[in-house]
Amino acid sequence: MSSLLARLGAAAATRPWQVIVAWLTLLVLVFAAASAFGGTNHDDYNVPGLPSQEGTNLLSERFPEMSGADARVVVHSDTGPLAPGVLTDLGSRLADVDGVSAVSPPRLSQDSDTAVISLNYRIPVTDFQGSEGVDALQAAVAGTRAQGLEVELGGQVPENISKPSGTAEAVGMILALIILVFAFGSVVAAGLPLAVALVGVGIGSGLITIMAGFTGISTIAPTIATMVGIGVGIDYALLLVTRYTEGLRSGMPVRDAVAAANSTAGTSVIFAGTTVLVSLFGLRLSGLPMYASFGYATFAMVGIVMLTSVTLVPALCGLAGTRVLGTRSRARAERRTTSPLTERWAIRVSRRPWLWALTALGVLLLLAAPVLGMRTWPQDAGSAPAANTIRQAYDLIDSEFGPGANGPLMVAVDLNKVPAAELPSIVRGLAAEPGVASVTPVLTNADSTAALVSVQPTTGPSDPRSTELLDRIRSDAADGVHVTGLTAVFADISARLAERLWLVIAFVVALSVVLLTFVFRAPVVAVKAAAMNLLSVAAAYGVMVMVFQWGWGAQLLGLPHALPVSSWVPILMFTILFGLSMDYEVFLLSRVRERWLATGDSHRSVVEGLASTGRVITSAAAIMVAVFAGFALDGDVTVKMMGVGLASAVLIDATIVRMVLVPATMYLLGDANWWRPGGRRAAAAGGDGGGAATPAGAPLPLRAR
Repeated sequence: MSSLLARLGAAAATRPWQVIVAWLTLLVLVFAAASAFGGTNHDDYNVPGLPSQEGTNLLSERFPEMSGADARVVVHSDTGPLAPGVLTDLGSRLADVDGVSAVSPPRLSQDSDTAVISLNYRIPVTDFQGSEGVDALQAAVAGTRAQGLEVELGGQVPENISKPSGTAEAVGMILALIILVFAFGSVVAAGLPLAVALVGVGIGSGLITIMAGFTGISTIAPTIATMVGIGVGIDYALLLVTRYTEGLRSGMPVRDAVAAANSTAGTSVIFAGTTVLVSLFGLRLSGLPMYASFGYATFAMVGIVMLTSVTLVPALCGLAGTRVLGTRSRARAERRTTSPLTERWAIRVSRRPWLWALTALGVLLLLAAPVLGMRTWPQDAGSAPAANTIRQAYDLIDSEFGPGANGPLMVAVDLNKVPAAELPSIVRGLAAEPGVASVTPVLTNADSTAALVSVQPTTGPSDPRSTELLDRIRSDAADGVHVTGLTAVFADISARLAERLWLVIAFVVALSVVLLTFVFRAPVVAVKAAAMNLLSVAAAYGVMVMVFQWGWGAQLLGLPHALPVSSWVPILMFTILFGLSMDYEVFLLSRVRERWLATGDSHRSVVEGLASTGRVITSAAAIMVAVFAGFALDGDVTVKMMGVGLASAVLIDATIVRMVLVPATMYLLGDANWWRPGGRRAAAAGGDGGGAATPAGAPLPLRAR
């Protein structure tokens, strides 16, 4: 691997313009293909095997006019009761909206100043292209708004629209540029990682758009993929450029420095990126098609970013030559490549490894403790930004009709299994359930083979008491009675994801251990790395619980109140984080292993490995934190939580884990770190510096050895 990457890097450095033009051409071709064949993103909540899906299937088969998407139009007057004629005219216009199968009579509040008109569609929400469904509703209500009335939109159709603002990406890139300039002291060197990340993310975004034309891609999957792509793209390029500048400072020619960087740091990039890609396969085990779309999108993004890193970075380095060092660095013949501060820190940890290891472990467990009380729920309109129309509609319905009106339970009855004579008894039983505010009259389809009853809880959709009510209704229901609706779907999704989380964790951890064992030929190192990654992820989960569920930082992030952790976040964050953590693990451990192979001194190898990587790991982590924290500004709650969670995890991982726990445990284990079955010293294998032991910056042969 290292020899192949060395030759690839040397070739790219020798013919930089050919490589650059090739990638730019690919970028243009992908965007052209995306324009011609790309599709629009949408969320698909149809999940075979969920209890709510049985009710959805029954309605789709026998009550199609009530089985599609839904929407709610909320009309409010600040001056008094609403005029009946206004609502009648609005209802007529809404009935003419494409796809609408039924428009309910207006439901008035007690003081008649607010009305809710519910719409049912004959088509699922996934059939809408882009914002066409919302645009049609906006056109229908424009006349009512012109009369001075407040009109807000809620329900599936308006809630299924996601419009990235680009603010998060811009903030992350600006902060990354500032950190890179500070780290390298050269605008040219700082610009290389950003340029590579932009090209990789651009191609990846185009590929995701093309994928959306052939399969379902969630509305927020591109944003999550972009967040990860920017982070790893800058990270990978930073590792390569750092190693390249070390070679230049040691006196190597440009071509040899590029080859050495690609054979060492490039190997780290390949293995770290492969770990991310393999981890993403764990999303398939969630059992949700929507989750798989996150995996497809992020897989495409990370794969392209990884390829651009080991080809485009060498080309740009070859083109820039020694300009990446900056004027002051070029004036000096050599510059120390290790960090004195990090070296002193490594020595300090080595003197009392037990104390530092136990302290770091205690801090991680303390941060992780809140995860024991973590509650999850998919995002809904109640967690949207206050200025959003779906949030305005949610709040109006909550205040005028009760919190449960935002999440009614739809009880579908198969009249081929349940006699129609039992419907009154079913309605009375539902109305008598504790926690039920009201039950609507029974609706029956045209051939009397299915019936539908809407149950309004006294509590909101995300309230755990609503889920308890759902469970009670299901436990008492006869065969042929199914509970569905968005609240039931969300409850089932949360339960499915909580159940599958442990399967995903086992899968990702096992694959990561196998990959690390292959890289370092050291099972002890692999198992220890997996355990530490689990600790850092658990600590990040705990931070999310404190910020969002406990509300310790909710208002600072633009949220009105505390709310459960989004059900989409834990599994998605775990699979991404377990891969990202390997960036620092592979880069640090391969330097340590490189020095151990050269010296045979396990203590000294840890000090030298940490000293030579401490600065780049700190810079890379700072960039990751900046990029992910920028996404905490996104209006989508799931993206916001992912940003906070990933930023917290990277910060914890790069400080407490990599700078304290890893060196402390390596000091304690000594040569046992590199034990393998058979008792022989580990042979040379992949990783940064992955060939035979080579002093940092020393030239590597370009032919296979």
